[in-house]
Amino acid sequence: MKKIFSLSIFVLLTVIVTRDANAYKLLSSKELGSGEAQNQNVVVKCTTDTGNISNQTCKFRRYKKCSGTGATKKCDNWQSWKDLQNPGADYTDWRGGAAACCQAKGLR
Repeated sequence: MKKIFSLSIFVLLTVIVTRDANAYKLLSSKELGSGEAQNQNVVVKCTTDTGNISNQTCKFRRYKKCSGTGATKKCDNWQSWKDLQNPGADYTDWRGGAAACCQAKGLR
């Protein structure tokens, strides 16, 4: 009886903790450019509450400017991640952006 009670508490806590978990799927991550500018692109697909992959995607990009060539090449720091489908949204990490984007679509 004690084992059943312990197992049911464990299952209940697992459900509570994972209920709000983000479970998007990374489709692609690319870094482009090597001259005056560089950018990174990330595309994720959101998942449903049941764990299935949806057809809804979220796309993010960040840039950095470079000047000079060879040993004198100097690049700025990466700018924040921009949500390409909601240009007003900036994120320090694309994962946080993916979570917010999928949540806004009613997904995870």
